[in-house]
Amino acid sequence: MLAIDVISVQPKMFSGFLTESMVARAVKKGACDLGIVDLREFGRGRWKKVDDRPYGGGPGMLMCCEPWFKAVEHCVARRAAAGFPRPRVVMTDPKGRKFTQRDAEEFAALGAEGDRQVVFMCGHYEGFDARCEALATDRFSVGDFVMTGGELAAASMVDAIVRLLPGVLGGGPAATADESFSSEGLLEAPQYTRPPEFRGMRVPDVLLSGDHVKIEAWRRAESRRLTDAAR
Repeated sequence: MLAIDVISVQPKMFSGFLTESMVARAVKKGACDLGIVDLREFGRGRWKKVDDRPYGGGPGMLMCCEPWFKAVEHCVARRAAAGFPRPRVVMTDPKGRKFTQRDAEEFAALGAEGDRQVVFMCGHYEGFDARCEALATDRFSVGDFVMTGGELAAASMVDAIVRLLPGVLGGGPAATADESFSSEGLLEAPQYTRPPEFRGMRVPDVLLSGDHVKIEAWRRAESRRLTDAAR
């Protein structure tokens, strides 16, 4: 089983994940266990402070290192008590390398091997005190743009990972074998369903032919065409 702990200053952002998403289905099936941890539980003082002004000046507030060390250590200790080995710890970071389908497959494979843990650190404000980087085994970005926090980035990565866990999607391994960014790195070919014609737009004749050899050749050609055009 893959145990995923997400640490955030906005834990309510993940409420839909727990009740409505494919992740909720995976939890119900026992393919993963998802824990949402409020960073403020490890904040300083009466007001559970987790941010402060940066040394040397500059705009905004920076996330303090002490609450992060306590929160990550708490997640690790809790899972270790249940027999989980040392986890992968993912920091959401615009400077991190871009998260890809290969990374999703790698993390999903951990869950297929046995009990493993992944901890996600969701950045916020002006980012992390640089000393927090000592906690991370991986630093990922989901694109060359900046968001107000790492919650949506973490949710995207968790979704990409969990849907690949065995038994989560209907249809078995075939459900993910020929998707966009699969083993050859190609985008998925266009797909159609009924009706065969709608407002003058027709389904390609080859898909209606019943000739599976020609259909497969058409799909591969379309995948290459779309990938060349978009990537």
